[in-house]
Amino acid sequence: MSFPHAEIEQKLGYTFKNKALLEEAFTHSTYSHLFGGKHNDRMEYLGDAVLELVVTEWQYGKDEKATAGKMTSQRQKLVCKDALDSAVDALGVYGYLRYKGTEYNLKGKPKSSLFEAIVAAIYLDGGYARAKKFILKHGNLKLDIKTGNATGELKEFLEKRGQPQAIAEITRTGKDNAPHFYCKLRAMGEEAQGDGKTKKEAIATASARLLWELKKKNKE
Repeated sequence: MSFPHAEIEQKLGYTFKNKALLEEAFTHSTYSHLFGGKHNDRMEYLGDAVLELVVTEWQYGKDEKATAGKMTSQRQKLVCKDALDSAVDALGVYGYLRYKGTEYNLKGKPKSSLFEAIVAAIYLDGGYARAKKFILKHGNLKLDIKTGNATGELKEFLEKRGQPQAIAEITRTGKDNAPHFYCKLRAMGEEAQGDGKTKKEAIATASARLLWELKKKNKE
C-alpha cells in the first residue's frame, strides 16, 4: 500500500520537497524494526528542540513583562503531552502513523511524539521559518482566550471589513461524560484550530488564534 503523501500534506498545510522526510516522521520504531527503513525517534528529539525554541521566542515577544519563571511554567503547559496530543487530534493525522501490533506496543506518548517528528520533518525540509509557521498555526497556543471575548472580537473584526463570518467545522471525541471538542475556523483565506472541553471553549480558542493570524496578516 502506497504512503498517502498528498492526503497528509493537505492536512498539515505543507508540501514536502523531500517526501522521505514525511514518511520518516510517520514511521514508528515497531514498523521500521519489522520492515526496515528509518523511524521517527531522532526526529522527535530534534522537533522537541525546535518546538521549545519557537514557543520561547513567541512568549518573549508576546509579553515583555513576563518573568523567566512565569514563562517557564507557561511553556511547560504549551509543550506538554496533552497540548501536543490535542494538536495532533485537531490536525486529524494520527491515523496515518505506521506501526505494528496494537496501540499498546506504542507505549509512551505516540501522539505528542508524532507532532514533534512532524515539526522536525518540516524544519529539515523547509527551514526554521516554515517550522515556526506550522507551530504557531497548529500548536496548542491559547493566545489569551481567558482575557477577552475572542469570538465577539473576531465577529466585529470581520464585520468592520465587510467580510462574511468565519466558517466553523466542529468535531467531538471522547465519552459522553467527558467529551472534547475541536473547532476549525476559516475566514479571509486563513484557517485556525482550537479545542476545549466544551464547544464554546473550542470556538473561543480557534477564534483567538484566527483573529491573531488575521491581525498579523493585516498588520494590526
